Amino acid sequence: MEKAGNVRSSLLKLLWHRIDEDDLPGLSAQLAYYFLLSLFPLLIVLFTLLPYIPIPHQDMLGLIRDFAPVEAMDLIEKNVHDIMNDRNGGLLSFGIIGTIWSASNGIEAIVKAFNKAYNVKESRSFIVSRGMAILLTFGMILVLILAIVLPIFGREIGLFLFTRMGYTTEFIKLWDTLSRLVSAIILFLIFTGLYWIAPNVKLKCRSAFPGAAFATIGWIISSLGLTFYVGNISNYSLTYGSIGAIIVLMIWLYISAFIIILGGEINAFYSEKNRKNC
Repeated sequence: MEKAGNVRSSLLKLLWHRIDEDDLPGLSAQLAYYFLLSLFPLLIVLFTLLPYIPIPHQDMLGLIRDFAPVEAMDLIEKNVHDIMNDRNGGLLSFGIIGTIWSASNGIEAIVKAFNKAYNVKESRSFIVSRGMAILLTFGMILVLILAIVLPIFGREIGLFLFTRMGYTTEFIKLWDTLSRLVSAIILFLIFTGLYWIAPNVKLKCRSAFPGAAFATIGWIISSLGLTFYVGNISNYSLTYGSIGAIIVLMIWLYISAFIIILGGEINAFYSEKNRKNC
């Protein structure tokens, strides 16, 4: 017990020191900017690929809608729908290359932040590092598609089976609860992949678990907390007018970036501790 307490104390001291030394607030602001530039291209790719699967458009944004503040979600949905309605149908040709490139900028920024957490420089070539960022982007897209497809088909299969047994209402309540759990598991898998592959350090998959668990729990709690704050305490739309939704979106992206970078710092702490113990 005493040893575990010392580890937690050392972790908190290191994180407090790293927040200032690595300028986490500044890095988070940069990452939030890249997230903003990457968000809509990533969603456009999803919207372009998913029509080949019989899923309503509203379900495509369900994973984000579960956690995003209402004002930010309204802005995301409006812009994505406007872009998709105005497209000329050729997005799956050469246009998607530029879209994927733009979407991978967010991953590229995460790689730089993680390398700083591990105190290493990027030694991989531009082609390798950018290729990895693009592959990670595709990996995130595939995971998000699974996150959308599995709950929908699972719900339909469950409704069919439970309707025959007369438990439709009970199943829907149970499924709504399980859907939140599935969303959390999907987030954990995404964060694990990022923390494992992105840094320019050879890591074992399980070494990414502490940061992934922190990022998953922290991101869900902070997102729900911001949603409650915006919805019940501070009305940004009333204060800032139409720009209020943009401010809420940027605050959400900034908090998300801060938590993701902090998760990388936690993994770096345990990685260094394990090396010293070997």
